[in-house]
Amino acid sequence: MTGTPPPGPPRVQTRITVPDSKIMVSLLGAGDEILRLVERSVNSDVHVRGNEITITGAPADNALAERLFSELLELIEKGETLTTDAVRRTVGMLEQGGTERPAEVLTLNILSRRGRTIRPKTLGQKRYVDAIDGHTIVFGIGPAGTGKTYLAMAKAVQALQAKQINRIILTRPAVEAGERLGFLPGTLNEKIDPYLRPLYDALHDMLDPETIPKLMAAGTIEVAPLAYMRGRAQPYDARVLTPEGFKPFGSLRVGDLVIGSDGMPTPVIGIYPQGPKQVYRVTTQDGASTRCCGEHLWTVATPEDRRHGGRRTLETREMIGQERQGRIHRYELPVVAPVQLEPQDVPLDPYALGRLLGSGPIAGRATAELARAIELHRGGDHDEGHRGAVMVADRVTVALHELGLAETEFVPSVYLRNSVEVRLAVLQGLLDVAGDPIGPAVRYSTAAARLRDDVVHLVQSLGGVATWRVREAEGRMPGPADDRAVGHGSDAYVVEIRLPEGVAPFRLSGKRRRYEECGGDRPTRFIDSIVPAGVQETMCIQVAAQDSLYVTDDFLVTHNTLNDAFIILDEAQNTTPEQMKMFLTRLGFGSKIVVTGDVTQVDLPGGTTSGLRVVRDILGSVEDVHFAQLSSADVVRHKLVGEIVDAYARWDAENQQAQGVHAVAGRSAQGNRGGRRR
Repeated sequence: MTGTPPPGPPRVQTRITVPDSKIMVSLLGAGDEILRLVERSVNSDVHVRGNEITITGAPADNALAERLFSELLELIEKGETLTTDAVRRTVGMLEQGGTERPAEVLTLNILSRRGRTIRPKTLGQKRYVDAIDGHTIVFGIGPAGTGKTYLAMAKAVQALQAKQINRIILTRPAVEAGERLGFLPGTLNEKIDPYLRPLYDALHDMLDPETIPKLMAAGTIEVAPLAYMRGRAQPYDARVLTPEGFKPFGSLRVGDLVIGSDGMPTPVIGIYPQGPKQVYRVTTQDGASTRCCGEHLWTVATPEDRRHGGRRTLETREMIGQERQGRIHRYELPVVAPVQLEPQDVPLDPYALGRLLGSGPIAGRATAELARAIELHRGGDHDEGHRGAVMVADRVTVALHELGLAETEFVPSVYLRNSVEVRLAVLQGLLDVAGDPIGPAVRYSTAAARLRDDVVHLVQSLGGVATWRVREAEGRMPGPADDRAVGHGSDAYVVEIRLPEGVAPFRLSGKRRRYEECGGDRPTRFIDSIVPAGVQETMCIQVAAQDSLYVTDDFLVTHNTLNDAFIILDEAQNTTPEQMKMFLTRLGFGSKIVVTGDVTQVDLPGGTTSGLRVVRDILGSVEDVHFAQLSSADVVRHKLVGEIVDAYARWDAENQQAQGVHAVAGRSAQGNRGGRRR
């Protein structure tokens, strides 16, 4: 006798009334295709008559079907065009459970352009997008087709348009090129296009194509291989400018202050040793130089960039041998703004000191001469009489001895490391006596090498540029003095000075007027040469400056890290652990980082560990770092892609299980053989 099956749950009916016939038409779809898909997706029976939907089945099945219709109706009411894809995704989200409603997920707009809206299409994608909003660093890990990079780029463009960030940086490791793009032919774009084309294509979906070149030329959007993200390393004995003057790079500690490109102090917030590296000496046309590694980045403007008002970022080694275009320097560097240093008390008025130094050697000059110099500083209105003048000159003489100026000519450090006002006053005193406006520049001459260097230092610290040459005494025509020919006793150094707008080199009205008539000349610095300088221990620093720049040797402006940027690292499974650390430590203030990759698609050389595989173990417990795991359920390409991903996952699991069984069997057989030998 065959047993009767146990009775199933009671079947009940649920009715849904749709008051608007237009909404009902949208709900059923063209040729009732939406209705047929719903019927296949639920266990209950669904019947439609007029504006009424009748659902018949078990209570739990009816509840699922009723919720499905509720979500679809809300999508229609929010203006969405219902598609079979939207129905499948709604069903999938309902089956997954969770607190998020499918209608909320499928109507979360990120960007809209020309009638096309970018939004998450799955529950996993919605949670991924929410994580980007709520965390500084997000790892989007999952198979191809899950929208990891595309959604991250949409969030980056959204943040740029909302002025939450100033720059978007898109990067991926160029494994196929061995990261040696500098040795490939062609322009920078031609070199990186094969590896970064997917990122360009996504940008064109999100922005007007005509605006993209402008944003890239301005540095607002930067698309570069991961190799261009590392570097920024200098030797420990390079110099960095601080509010107290220049210090060895290696002496810096977190919390120390350095000078940024705007001339203002900015704190050091990170120190990162980089180990021994080949370093290069980068020299500019005005004689300034510093040392850095080959991967160090420089913001430069080529003649083409200047025509279009743009700039670009290049590696040091990419510019080697390309420093000139014919007779023209190719790469222009930014010039530091007037440097703001802490004011200090000085024993002599800085302008008076400048005039004394500009008048020639101080040693051996009579008290009366020093008094006249002070009188000139006061505009000639000296009413103290001879006795008062002598007293002033005596005080000047004592101060000069204390400063060490009685025997040689130089600008004392208390004046060099002082406020803008003090440094400018010293320079104005020097130039009022010994300087002349020559066209848009200023020419200054001195026979003292140390004073020459101090004048160059003053000019550079005020945001200017100074070059010098030697005017040899031998062979020069003698100059007249009281109708007598007077020979030149020593070589002279001729310094040509260019100062930024707003920094006046003269106080004397005649010289000031002649200088202003010429309009001054914009200070410029160009890379003149890049030569190897040996292998040295190096490190990089992270500063809190808005533009991530700081001032190194000879007031040169250089890079460190990235602030107020949205940075995306794509294909991160092809980074090494060292590269991953390098990339993450470039994070600056006001920035976000999104790292995307698929740990099943590693293209690194055999035996090399993927940085994406180990980073969760390292950073999993760090606050404000989130790991978003996407799966085949989040694939938004052809539905077959999700099935392929699942099939491979099953095959991998079965293969690993079989390998485990074989390994156990092998160890057992080896043990038995060992037993027989005994």
